[in-house]
Amino acid sequence: MRLGEMYSLTWENVNTSRKVLTTLRSKNGETRHVPLNATALSALAELRKRGDGTGPVVRNIDGEPLAGPRYWFEPALPKAKVRRFSWHCLRHTFASRLVMAGVDLRTVQELMGHKSIEMTVRYSHLAPKHTLAAVERLSTPASPFETSGVETASASVGPLRAVN
Repeated sequence: MRLGEMYSLTWENVNTSRKVLTTLRSKNGETRHVPLNATALSALAELRKRGDGTGPVVRNIDGEPLAGPRYWFEPALPKAKVRRFSWHCLRHTFASRLVMAGVDLRTVQELMGHKSIEMTVRYSHLAPKHTLAAVERLSTPASPFETSGVETASASVGPLRAVN
């Protein structure tokens, strides 16, 4: 999520049973739905303990709503000896890890909330083996014709191999 989306999120827009939260107005002005994995659900459960389950989601340890990372995140960076890092770097890390895990760019685009695929394509260099993996899908041990029981001329010759 973008910084503004996260800090304006209210509990009314979190649906843990469906594992999704809704940002009513993203950067591009549109509503978007963000799927929640087990780690996110666990973090939300901890945040829910800090309040009564209404109003702002992001709260400090005392239950007070936080307006941004200025007073907790930014001071933690020098203490952790982290330089040249901003909140937005977390979004880049999310996108990069998705691509490196083999998630297709269209799905990364949707998860990031990018309006155009051009914004997402800049992460494509992190998956240099994607083209090799694509053609390797054609190089399977058994031809689909051999496993389906359909006899064709190409199946009797043997499995087709992709060549560039």
